[in-house]
Amino acid sequence: MDSNGASSVQYDRWNEDNINMNVEASQSSLRSRRVAGGVVVKVAGAVAALVSVYIIGYVTGYYIHQCP
Repeated sequence: MDSNGASSVQYDRWNEDNINMNVEASQSSLRSRRVAGGVVVKVAGAVAALVSVYIIGYVTGYYIHQCP
């Protein structure tokens, strides 16, 4: 092993320009999109359930309270 050859080795692999520091940020943005999508689905389901209960109650009340 020649010590002169070892001193001329450049470690471009560890250069700060080559390191991707946004890996965690991209994962968290993907995670936040998934969470937001799940919240949207839950809200849409809750609104659909409330509307269906309202319609069932309206129709039931209409037939129960009809004057004979």
